[in-house]
Amino acid sequence: MNTDHIFTGLKVVDLASFLAGPGAATVLSDFGADVIKVEPPGIGDPHRMTYRIPPFPSAKENYGWHLSNRNKRGLALDLKSPRSTEILERLVKWADVLVVNFPHPVRKKLKLTYEDIGPWNPRLIYADITGYGDEGPDTDLPGFDITAYWSRSGLLDMTRDAGAPPTLPVPASGDHATAMGLYSAIVTGLYRRERTGEGCYVTTSLIGEGIWASAVLVQAALCNAKFYPLHDRKNPPNAIFNVYQTSDDRWFLIVMQPKDWPALPAAIGHPELLSDSRFADDAARAKNSAQLAAILDQVFAAQPLAHWHTGTRLSSALALRTELSKPRPKLQRIPRYSPTTSSCRSKAAANT
Repeated sequence: MNTDHIFTGLKVVDLASFLAGPGAATVLSDFGADVIKVEPPGIGDPHRMTYRIPPFPSAKENYGWHLSNRNKRGLALDLKSPRSTEILERLVKWADVLVVNFPHPVRKKLKLTYEDIGPWNPRLIYADITGYGDEGPDTDLPGFDITAYWSRSGLLDMTRDAGAPPTLPVPASGDHATAMGLYSAIVTGLYRRERTGEGCYVTTSLIGEGIWASAVLVQAALCNAKFYPLHDRKNPPNAIFNVYQTSDDRWFLIVMQPKDWPALPAAIGHPELLSDSRFADDAARAKNSAQLAAILDQVFAAQPLAHWHTGTRLSSALALRTELSKPRPKLQRIPRYSPTTSSCRSKAAANT
């Protein structure tokens, strides 16, 4: 067994379902933790079936399950059975970390709250993931990626073009971001334990992580900032921070700082734009952004994407659309992450 991982020897019990909670446990396992995934008898974690539900991509391989539960050992346990208490207590006393995501009423009914379980193991890091946090009118509701993270945070409304309705984001993208937030909370709890010798309760929520993802806009609103309307690529607030289409039906994004503007006209073969008074400075380009966007639209639509990648110096252009119709490699088992150096291992982690 390779003992060179930062969390080798760390013991984790994953009681959570679906994605965000199990995802945090998976990251710990990638860095060497021994994770036991606990599921109810029968169908187990409902996430085992999501790869069959549209709009998740259809496949024979249960790719989503492998992604979120690699490296883990498994155990079936009916937490509704009175006989499960003894087994659960043994698991908690064995563990360094316990991951849960039951809605508050469920965990109270099953006696799985931190107050119930914490006394079994004073050094336990009890890691809690919820949809809507621990306070407020929605605290007892179940939460999902698309509802709590995307919709209630406002992200779903802000990531669309003017005149277009909100649409579905990449499946589980909010769950995976929230998993990293919970992972960070767990690691912070473990560091605190090394300092104090005591376990603790750590938590995050889908809505909280969604608000953090949109925090620039939230903070702007708190500061009474002036907001631009929803993005309209034909009439953008900034034409050199915009999406354009090429002659081969590809889309790409230009992201340029104002100081780099002089390089763009020469790179696209239209140096006359530099002397055009409508685009003479930042203020003029902002005032006439729709006109500049129309010009750039015509220019970029005249050539394929390869031309703009290789025939110019448009290093700021990033392709957005990928050729999803190309065959993909056969899914392989994802190997355990192996750090190339052990220099990052702290004394505290080594003694975990």
